[in-house]
Amino acid sequence: MRPVLAAWLALSLLAGTGAEEMCGGPPAHSIPAPQLSPEERLSPHMPESLRCDACHAIAFQIEEQLRRAEGKVGRKALSEPDYVEVLERSCSQGWESYGVQELDGEKRLAGPGLPRQEPMSVMVLGGPWPGRLSKMCHSYVGEQGEAQIYRAHQRGPAALRELLCHGEKGACAGGKAGGPAPPKAMQNEL
Repeated sequence: MRPVLAAWLALSLLAGTGAEEMCGGPPAHSIPAPQLSPEERLSPHMPESLRCDACHAIAFQIEEQLRRAEGKVGRKALSEPDYVEVLERSCSQGWESYGVQELDGEKRLAGPGLPRQEPMSVMVLGGPWPGRLSKMCHSYVGEQGEAQIYRAHQRGPAALRELLCHGEKGACAGGKAGGPAPPKAMQNEL
């Protein structure tokens, strides 16, 4: 068996057939990483086109953290100090499992709790995304208040997403589905 294997390897290397695949040559299919704009790479704020996705990720993480905390106390309602602590912990978590991937030419935030993730695409993790998510999360808690967020959580995940993301001033309001904002209408000049 060894002479046959040695002969095949020698012939493959001499003929060049299969040698590229075996020795780290170019892959048969390559998947490019998303090309990020300067705003997407450098701004401390979440780009407008990704805010709806970011809001859904934040709502998902808050919901998960509150649900786990309630499970530890036997599904009873949490006390105010407890849910305030859970919300702080939710916003201060690492957020490293979130990043950006390009799907059908559109950049989307991807990670736990977000739809439309493509397994055969490159996701850019780390960088500015964890800090941006944490900042947005703290902003939502500050704007809405811990008590209102907890009451929405008690009504269910849809109520929490509605409060944070789909209200009048929410990141997903006005027909924004997480993708780029529609072009603004040109104003008539006088």
